[in-house]
Amino acid sequence: MIDDVRAEVRAWLATTWDPNRSLVEWRGMLVDAGWAAPDWPEAFHGRNLPPAAVRAVSEELAAAGAIGAAQAGVRALAAATLLEHGNDDQKRRFLRGVLTGEDAWCQLFSEPGSGSDLAGATTRAERRGNQWIVNGQKVWNTSAHHANYGLLLARTDWDLPKHEGLSYFVIEMHQPGVEVRQLKQMNGHASFNEVFFTDAVVKPENLIGSEGGGWSVAVTTLAHERSGFARSREAREDGGRAGRIYDEYRQEVAVANEPYSWYPQRAGRVDLVIERAKETGAIHDPAIRQEIARLLILDQSAQWYAARFREAQKARRTRGAEGSISKLAASQIARLASDVHTAISGIDAMLTGPDSPHGGIIAEILVSVPAVSIAGGTDEIQRNILAERLLDMPKEARFDTGPFRDIKRN
Repeated sequence: MIDDVRAEVRAWLATTWDPNRSLVEWRGMLVDAGWAAPDWPEAFHGRNLPPAAVRAVSEELAAAGAIGAAQAGVRALAAATLLEHGNDDQKRRFLRGVLTGEDAWCQLFSEPGSGSDLAGATTRAERRGNQWIVNGQKVWNTSAHHANYGLLLARTDWDLPKHEGLSYFVIEMHQPGVEVRQLKQMNGHASFNEVFFTDAVVKPENLIGSEGGGWSVAVTTLAHERSGFARSREAREDGGRAGRIYDEYRQEVAVANEPYSWYPQRAGRVDLVIERAKETGAIHDPAIRQEIARLLILDQSAQWYAARFREAQKARRTRGAEGSISKLAASQIARLASDVHTAISGIDAMLTGPDSPHGGIIAEILVSVPAVSIAGGTDEIQRNILAERLLDMPKEARFDTGPFRDIKRN
């Protein structure tokens, strides 16, 4: 079967691939042929192929120098969520733009008073006539400043317990009631935004799942987000090839990756550890060498688990809680890498700017790493998820039951 898939892809590419097409035109052809997301259902741009065939398609595209479907940013989260919870109309309206890259997405979950306690969200969506009216504030929203659509979790019923009064929407970002402000971080970057909603409108057909059923939809999005912490965000190299499609692809990648430019430092830059140890002579210190070995073993183990988890996801064999393992591992690796870099560089680790090691990269690692233990749910939240949902341990005592309007909030 795999050989047949490869042969079909090669034959199709031989008659259709042209690097002088526009990127959107080419991806439209890719979508129409079912090669943009071959593991998706046939009714929604796919071919129902297994993971092994998906890899084969990707390899054939790469061998021909052909650009694949759009993948950067929150698009993957939007696609995974819509495929699992969206109705047929929503899949038809949104999935094509995800694959062609015509639509950019952002995630509108966290709030100033409900980050790790996501179910405590207070952004309100009220049904007025034939539309939803949204008021409130979200924060830590990557790429919201150039997104077309947002994945929005909002409260639609204040008289139900907090997990039951939430609904999940797709909101159009380019409208008068949506204001996006970028946030400056302590590492000098401005990857995140805060988003304010003032009577913003959501069409009724953009409710994902049922009214009040937003929590189960959000869990799907979070599971995919957390599993992605162990995943590289780098786009495939195009080899510096000439052609309109490559020029447009490089521009797309630059825009999409800009908010993530510091993410390698956030992850701890394990790849620099051996190089730095050799540069400084710390490679000869047995205690530091032991910590380097521990770091490399943990990092490789996490990569193996992440690969296995992705294959299980494609085969629909996972529970959402398993993504927390990748998320927790990413936090531990980042912190250990920060400690190892500090041990290697010594007092030089406190320098910033061009005089610091690797032109400021080491200093950026140290101030960026704490974000991994917070973004996507804190380490404490991940441990609770694993304990309760995978290990079947007793749940923590709760003091936030009953109608949400009666719960004390900060």
